Amino acid sequence: MHNPDWRHALLGSALIIGSSATLACGPDFQLRLLGDRQLSLSDLPEGNFAVEAARLGQPVAGLGKASEATLQPWWDEDNQRYIEQRDELEQAGLSPEQAARLVELRRLTDPAAAEAAAADLPAELRLYSAGAVAFAQGDWPLAADYFRRLLALPASERALRSTWAAYSLGRALSYQSEMASDTEDAQARQQVLREQASAAFAQTRTLSSSGFADPLELGIASLGEQARLQRQAGDWDGAIRLYASQMQHDSPTGYSSLKQLARELGQMPEEQLSPLLQQSAVAGLLTAFLFSHLDWSYGEQPEGRADYVLRLLQRGDGLLAEADRLAALSYQHGDYRGARQFLQRAGDSGLAWWLQAKLALQDGDKDAARDAYAKAAKAFPDDEQWGFRRAPDWSYETVKPRCRIEGESAILALERGDYLQAFELLYASGDLYWYDTAEVAERVLTLDELKTFVDQHVPAPTPEQIPAADSYEPLPVAARLRELLGRRLLRAERWDDAADYFARSELQQHAHDYAEAREQAQSRWSSIGQAEALYRAGLLARQHGMELLGSEMGPDYQVLGGSYSFGPVQLQPGPWLSKAEASRQLDHLAQPNLRYHYRYLAATLAEQAAAQLPQSSQAYAATLCQGSGWVEYVDLASARRLYRQYVENGPYVPWAADFGRQCQEPDFAAAQTRQWQEQASAIRHSLGPWKLPLLGAAGLLLGGGIALWRRRAGSQGL
Repeated sequence: MHNPDWRHALLGSALIIGSSATLACGPDFQLRLLGDRQLSLSDLPEGNFAVEAARLGQPVAGLGKASEATLQPWWDEDNQRYIEQRDELEQAGLSPEQAARLVELRRLTDPAAAEAAAADLPAELRLYSAGAVAFAQGDWPLAADYFRRLLALPASERALRSTWAAYSLGRALSYQSEMASDTEDAQARQQVLREQASAAFAQTRTLSSSGFADPLELGIASLGEQARLQRQAGDWDGAIRLYASQMQHDSPTGYSSLKQLARELGQMPEEQLSPLLQQSAVAGLLTAFLFSHLDWSYGEQPEGRADYVLRLLQRGDGLLAEADRLAALSYQHGDYRGARQFLQRAGDSGLAWWLQAKLALQDGDKDAARDAYAKAAKAFPDDEQWGFRRAPDWSYETVKPRCRIEGESAILALERGDYLQAFELLYASGDLYWYDTAEVAERVLTLDELKTFVDQHVPAPTPEQIPAADSYEPLPVAARLRELLGRRLLRAERWDDAADYFARSELQQHAHDYAEAREQAQSRWSSIGQAEALYRAGLLARQHGMELLGSEMGPDYQVLGGSYSFGPVQLQPGPWLSKAEASRQLDHLAQPNLRYHYRYLAATLAEQAAAQLPQSSQAYAATLCQGSGWVEYVDLASARRLYRQYVENGPYVPWAADFGRQCQEPDFAAAQTRQWQEQASAIRHSLGPWKLPLLGAAGLLLGGGIALWRRRAGSQGL
C-alpha cells in the first residue's frame, strides 16, 4: 500500500487521495477461492495503481526511499508545522551557536543585511541564509544568484547546503518562469528558465546521490518539481516518467500526481487525447488507471468515460508495450475476442499467461490452462503484491499474483483428484487463502495424508514465534496447521500424540487430559470410574471444545473464533467439485455436522456417564443436569430429552427446579458407596426366599465339621 506520509505542497503538486473502500460495520471475511470456484477461475483481480504506474519510471541510483525525514504537509493555513520541521532539520550538523544564529537570520527581511550579519559564518551558511531571505521576500532573481554563488564554492566548503541550494535554485527559476508575460520574447525566456530549473533539480539528485547532506530528501522531491515543469511544457511523457520515478522511491507525491494526470487525460476530448496516446507513458498511465479501478478514490471515477478511454486504447492509438494490460482490461469488460487479439502481441508476461489460462478454461482445455497457470506463476516475482481489494462477493483479498494463480491452479488440481498438490499450492500462500488451505487440510486430505505432510514439512514453532494467549495476534500459519491436525486427531479418537501438535503448553495439557479421560473411560475396571472419566472428558469438551475439537472451517468455524458461521456444510458435486472430492469432504466432516458440534459430544459423554451410575445417586442427576445445560442453547430438544430421562429415573434433588442451569458437580465417591449399598441390598433381597434352607444347610455343615474335628482329635490321642 501507499506510504501515509505526504510531502508539503510547496515541494510538488501533491494531491489528496481518498482511502480505500471499507465496510461500514460488521466483520470482514477473507476471500474463499473454493467458495465459488467458477467465479474464482473466471474473475481477474484488478491491478494496483501504485504497482502499475511505478512501472513507467526508473529509480535514481543513490537515492533512498522516502521516509519520515521527508517534509510533511499539514492543513494549517500558515504552514507553521512545515516551517518548524524545516527549521529543525536545518540545524542538523551545526553547533548550538550556529543554529541559534540561523534562527535569527530567518527573521530578517533584507537579504543584504542577512549576508552582512552572517559574515562570520561559513560561506555556505551565509549565502544560503541570504538566499532564503530573498526567496521568502519573493525576490526570485536575487535568491537564484545567492544559490548559484553557493554552488560555485569548492565541494569541500558546501557539504551541508548543496542540495538545499540546488533545489531552491530550481524553485526560484520555476517561479520566475511562471511570472513571465505572454509575449513571444517572454515565452522564449520562459522556456530558458524552465530548462535552467530542470537542470537545477537534476543537479539536486546528483548532489544527493553523491553524498551531500540531504536531510529533507530533496533529491526525491526534485523529481516531482521537474515533472511539474515538464507537464507545463506539454511533455506529458516526460512528466509521467519523472513522477513514476518518484513513486519508485515511495513518494506519495508521485502517486497522487499521476492520479491527477490520469484524471486530466481521461477528461480530454478524443481529438486532443488521441495524439497523446502515441506517447507510450501516456498510454501506459491510462491503462494503469483503468486496470486498477478499485484504487479509485472519491471523485476519481471517470464518470462514464472509462469505456471511451478503453475504446481509444483498444483502437491501437497507444503503443503496444501495454498489450497484456490491454488484454486484461478487455477481459474484465467481457470483450474476450479483444483480449485474445491483444494477447497475440503481449509476449510472455505473467499477466499474459494468466489470461491465457482463463481463456483456455473458457475453451474447455484444462491441460492448456494447467500449463499456462504454471508459466504464469513462474513469471511473477514472489514479492509482487497488488494490495487490498474487494472481491465480487465483498470479501477481502490481498492480491499477490503468484499466490492467487497457484490458488486457482489448486482448483484444477482438486478437480482432477490431485489433492495433495492442491493443498501444497494453497498452503504456500500463507495467510492469504487460509480458509481454503484449512478446508482442504481438514476435509479433503485423509488424516494420514495430513499427518505425514505436517510431520515432514511443518516443524513445531519456537516459543518466540507464539504470541501471547491474550493478544489479538494470530498464530503463525504453520502453528495453525499443526493445531488443526491436533484437533482432527482428537476428533478421530487418535489420542496418543495429539497433544504435541498444540502450540501453547496450557492447551497441550488440556489435550492430554481429554485424551487421558477418553482412554480411562474404556480402561477403568469399575463402572463408576468409567463414568467419572466420561464426565471429565465431557467437561473438557464443553469448556475447551473449540480449541481442542472445533473444526477450523465448517461446521464450527474455529477460524472465526466460533463467533460467525458460513452456514452448514452442504456439498453437492458440480462444476469443479468432483464426486470423489465431495465424498471425501463429507466423510471427514465433524460429527454431528452442526455448529458447536463438540457441545453435542459433551452432552453425549455426560449421558454415557449417567448410564454407568446408580440412578438413585446424586451423581446421576448432576451428570444429566450438566449435559442438559451444555446443549440447551444449541439443541433444546436434546436438553429436554436429558431432563425427561432424569425425571423418569433419577432421585429428587432440590436444585432440579432449574435443571440444566443450576447444577451441582457429580459426587462420584458417594455414587460408588451407593452402588455398593445397592449391590449388597440386591444380594440380600435375592437370597430372601432361601433363608431357612440355607440356614439348615449351614447348620449341617457346621455340625459335620465339628464331628470330623473330634474324630481326628481322638485318633491323635491313641
